[in-house]
Parts: sequence; structure tokens; C-alpha cells
Amino acid sequence: MIEIIKPDVNIDFVGKRRIAYLVSGTLILITLILLIWKGPRYGVDFTGGAVIQVRFNKKVSIDEIREALRPVKLEDSIIQEFKEKGAHEYLIRVRKTNIDLASIHDNVKDALKAKFGKGVDIRRVEMVGPKIGKQLKRKALLAIFYSILFIAIYISGRFEMKWMMSIIMAAALGISVSVASSFGVRITWLIFIAMIVTLGLSAYLKLRYALGAIIALIHDVTITVGAFLITQKEISLSVVAALLTIVGYSLNDTIIVFDRIRENLRKKKKMPFEVIVNRSINETLSRTVLTSSTTLFVVLALFLLGGNVIHDFAFAMLVGIVVGTYSSIFVASPILMIWKEEFGKR
Repeated sequence: MIEIIKPDVNIDFVGKRRIAYLVSGTLILITLILLIWKGPRYGVDFTGGAVIQVRFNKKVSIDEIREALRPVKLEDSIIQEFKEKGAHEYLIRVRKTNIDLASIHDNVKDALKAKFGKGVDIRRVEMVGPKIGKQLKRKALLAIFYSILFIAIYISGRFEMKWMMSIIMAAALGISVSVASSFGVRITWLIFIAMIVTLGLSAYLKLRYALGAIIALIHDVTITVGAFLITQKEISLSVVAALLTIVGYSLNDTIIVFDRIRENLRKKKKMPFEVIVNRSINETLSRTVLTSSTTLFVVLALFLLGGNVIHDFAFAMLVGIVVGTYSSIFVASPILMIWKEEFGKR
């Protein structure tokens, strides 16, 4: 096995956990403030509308494109330039949903040709209806929630052999989500309430490993969404796919650390729990850094060279890998210590 960090390293991660709590709490607070103040920018996948990709044979400005679209009443569209040098390509995002796909293609092409001449090429036109957009948004949020819920079931059975308790929790939550949705509760509030109930049940049923993993995953997803809010990037289906990938990636790191903690608890029963947690993190540090760095290099290449189509996906993965690695060390494992300190004696 390749080791880039010596196996006898002893970094005091546990001693720095309060600094990590402050950093994580600040980032999550900023995300919540931005969610309440501005809210996320959903892409056409979720809001409905049309996406038009246009290529020009020369450099043009966004203001010129907007002015050219004025005759067809599309000047309020969101226009974004591709980052690739010399591409002269733009994305025109139309929020209107009461338009025909064929007509918008012809209208935009004619309007742009009237302004810029023949050097205009409509590369693609995609359209999503408003009902489909709402359904996609609902399914995307449910996918994230249920992925975290089933992870809680797996962690509980894998580390604590409490399959029955975790299945009961999942069944209760599934029923409550179905009942609440039948009363027309908004999906965002529904997921928020379900997450709080999941955390509460994990604590009540003493599923400490599941509690640590769930908090770490919520932490990772929240901060990644916060990065999109800060940079004003749109959340699309590809970004949701990235969030689900981040959940799986972060969980993998967390399981490695948890597994080592469980092994050391069996071998060194008389050793203080805080020392066992810190030693377990250090023993798996080489593997964590090696895996994270190699994955990070690949995603960085996608971010820099992959083009605008997967730019947001790669950006979400970049943030998620960094935050997921951090949470496995500074969030998930210290949650076990908080449990031991606060609830262990009871």
C-alpha cells in the first residue's frame, strides 16, 4: 500500500475540533442566510423554459445579443458566455414557458442574423415545461433526502447491528413524508422537517454512528449549495447528480474512519475514547489524503478543460471533495465524542 504520510504520525485533530465547529458553523450560517435572503438560482431544468446555445464567428458582447433579441421580446433572458477562449459561444436561458420550440429556434436565429449577419449558428435548443420542471425539482430533493436516509440504515446495521431500529425509523419517516405531502406541504419544508426528525430518531434510538454520518453528509451538501449561492451559479440536474455523488464520496471516507475507530475500541478498551478517535483518524490519514488528492486532480482537469457543459458539475465536485474530506476528519468523528461526553454517562 502506498503511504505518503508516515503511519506513526500523531496530529491532534481532536484538539482542533472546536475551531472546525466554528468554521463549519460560519459556512452553514452564511448558506442559510443566503437561502432565506436570495434563494437558489434554479436552472431551466427546474423552472421550465428554454436553453439556446449560439455560436458566432466573431466576438460579440452580451449587451449586443440582448439588444438583438428585443424585437422578439426575449431581451430579459439570462445570457451566459462560455469560458472557453476563442469559442464565441453563448447560452441564452429563456424563462418563458408558453412558447413553441420550433418558433423560438426560428425567431432567435432570424433576430440574431438581422443584427450580426450570417455568422450565427444555433447549436442546440432545449425546452422544459413548467410542470415537468416542478416534478424534477421535487424528485431531485427527494433523491437527496432518501439517499441520506438509506445511508443511515446502512451505517446503523453496518457498525451497530441495529438493523431493526433503523428500518423502523425509515418506515416511520417514509409514512410521515407521504402523509405530509398529501396535505400539500412544500417539498423544501417537508425535507427540512424530515431531516430534523431523522436526526432526532437517530439520537433517541442511540444510533451514534448513523448520527455522525448524517450530520456530516448534511454538512457537505449544505456547504456545497452555499458555494453555488455565493457564486450565483444555477442549480440544475447535473448539479443534483454531483450532490448525490458527493454524498457517496463523503460516506466512503467516513466509513473508513469509523471502521478504524471500531477496531481500535475492541483492541484498546482501556484507552480514553478521545485518544482512540484521534489515533484512528491519523492511522487512516494517508489513505484519505491519497484518495482525495487523486480524485481532486481528475475533477480539477474536468473543471478546467471539460468545457461549459460540465463546468457546474465539476465545480460542485471540487467543493464537495474538499468539504467531504474535511468533514470525515473534523465533523463525523467528533460527533461520536460529543455523544460520548453528553449522552454516554446517561
